Amino acid sequence: MERTPETELLGAEDVAGLMGVKESTVWRWCREGKLPCLKAGKHWRVRRTALEDFLKKSERPQTLVGQLSSFLRVPDNVLAIAQNRDILHRLDASFFRVGEAHDGLLVKFYGGEDKSEDELVSRFEANGLEAGRLRREGRLLMRSEEVPVGGRGDQLVRIVEEEAGGGRAVWSSFDWAVDIELDAALEQQERLAELVDARQLVVKTAAIEEAIEEWSAAALVRAQSSHSGTILASAGGLWLSRGTRMPSF
Repeated sequence: MERTPETELLGAEDVAGLMGVKESTVWRWCREGKLPCLKAGKHWRVRRTALEDFLKKSERPQTLVGQLSSFLRVPDNVLAIAQNRDILHRLDASFFRVGEAHDGLLVKFYGGEDKSEDELVSRFEANGLEAGRLRREGRLLMRSEEVPVGGRGDQLVRIVEEEAGGGRAVWSSFDWAVDIELDAALEQQERLAELVDARQLVVKTAAIEEAIEEWSAAALVRAQSSHSGTILASAGGLWLSRGTRMPSF
């Protein structure tokens, strides 16, 4: 019988390779019914046409999740500036949804927020992240910052070392949601950049505009230079950019 797209069956390994995710993620999609599958013995099989339909439904390049998915990479260290807190929370949820698709360990660091931990989790749920399930599975960790920008690098290192045997990249989100001291903030970001260069980390630091409105243009340039990418998010749209290193002479 001639093999056609309608009859061709792909294994979980094939699907994972085509989509750039782990096999465990494909198995979970099959178990949850998100990806139509057939089970042959102990193995899942996916029709190529079913995979194409799944991809078409999943590809939403005009959504925030779709655009971030195309922009973020592993490892990565990005700076995001949001117009207000609502957009900041949308960015957080979308960032973690991309991390979930990559089978990452998600870590939300929060300090200076006007919401409790439970309220932040509810915001995640409202913005499409299945935060409750992910917390139960140990895939989403919520970590309070006693001092909003103090010791971020040390906190992140501890989590990475604790989870070193899990084989997952760590997707961590930090926010500047209150007015912050410029030099301390920039030193923290430079420390985080060093960690990303040495580990499988994806770090997003986001600020609301009012928290950095007193920063000079030179300070903003220094902040951007500590990150490999910049995200600007407002009600009017999203702007994504990648920096390039200064070439050697």
